[in-house]
Amino acid sequence: MSAQVTQATAVPVGAAVALPRALGDLWSVTFGHCLTHWYPATFYLLLPLIGRELGLSYAQIGFIMTCQYAAGALFNIPGGLLADMVERKGLLMGLSLFWVGLPYALMGVAHEYWMLLACVTLVGIGNNLWHPAAISYLSKRYPQRRGFVLSVHSMGGNIGDALAPLAVGALLAVVGWRAIVAINVVPGLCAAVAIIIFSGVVASTGTAKASPGRAALVGPAGNAPSRGEAVRARLQGLLVLVRDRSVLMISIGSAFRNMTQNALVTFLPLYLSQDMGLSTTWVGAAMFCVQVCGFVAAPIAGHLADTMGHRRVVASSLMMSCVVIVAMISVGDSPLFVGLVAMLGFFLYAVRSIMQAWILDVVPESLAGTSVGVLFGAQSLGSAIGPLACGLIADRWGILAAFWFLAASIIVANVFVLLTPRARASMPAPTA
Repeated sequence: MSAQVTQATAVPVGAAVALPRALGDLWSVTFGHCLTHWYPATFYLLLPLIGRELGLSYAQIGFIMTCQYAAGALFNIPGGLLADMVERKGLLMGLSLFWVGLPYALMGVAHEYWMLLACVTLVGIGNNLWHPAAISYLSKRYPQRRGFVLSVHSMGGNIGDALAPLAVGALLAVVGWRAIVAINVVPGLCAAVAIIIFSGVVASTGTAKASPGRAALVGPAGNAPSRGEAVRARLQGLLVLVRDRSVLMISIGSAFRNMTQNALVTFLPLYLSQDMGLSTTWVGAAMFCVQVCGFVAAPIAGHLADTMGHRRVVASSLMMSCVVIVAMISVGDSPLFVGLVAMLGFFLYAVRSIMQAWILDVVPESLAGTSVGVLFGAQSLGSAIGPLACGLIADRWGILAAFWFLAASIIVANVFVLLTPRARASMPAPTA
């Protein structure tokens, strides 16, 4: 089945859905995405306290996040294949929320470094079930407004990233960090149950029947393939994706962008608390400002990408991110540093959903989940390298030196964005 045929069949499905129910799908998935980001954003703010309690170096703190993202890099592609083969995307999303929340609760009883590493590794596996299922689902439901809808989904992540440090920063003045991670698991478990129930209701009404499962693949005679044939076709599609230049350039560029983002959110709270001497409340407020700016930027960037094209929006945003990072290094320990951090959030987070929409525009719909798995696998690999590299640099030359590494990584990201082909032939969908 060609990509054009797949796309053509998706539009009537989205058009047949009543507007309130379609919006309900979007907002429920966006809320779940908010919670998948709430937990990591909480953990970033707790890292300085955990590091002091356990006597960890910058490199050891960075290695904690490296373990989480390395697990994500290993399990993103299998998660993408699973998302393309499972009809019940809501079940995968609910499982992801449960899998992410529970290990964070276990951290409350962890008193050894290796236990923390084990918990964050489990988080890395569970968190990466979410994106292939959620993004491919939304892409299928809203094919004509893909950039905007995925930007709304990204805004949910920004809300979680923004509110978590603000709330946790205030709570830390009252309770310890171990109590916070124990309480934190409750909203995720409730949301997981709600999404699973909601997805069952939607499936029973027939609005989610267009999910690209095995029936999206066709055999030579037009019949639905067996499970073995479907698996082989998915692996064939994965091979096509990793050989495609557009997919590779977008994925590698996004990997370097994520290297910058996740190293930044790991070490920024450390710099604000240890070098600038800010309280946990003010550190939480600063991280809140970063995410609010990202929240504002996401729909603007999504609309511009739908009208102006992905490349122009991504390249200009990454270039401005590099300029702001260099300005942050220049001002150093001053109040202006926090203002520049907020500005960085506007440009750096604006392109997160655009990269997702871009890669979905160049692959057939039946490979949407797999392509998201490839993209997020590359992003997780970059995210795994960034914190450890910055930790080693900070231990040797100081934490501001690590920011130069981030400026260089964002320049490399932009190079790969500019090397992405401007136009390409349609990629064939796999057949069993």
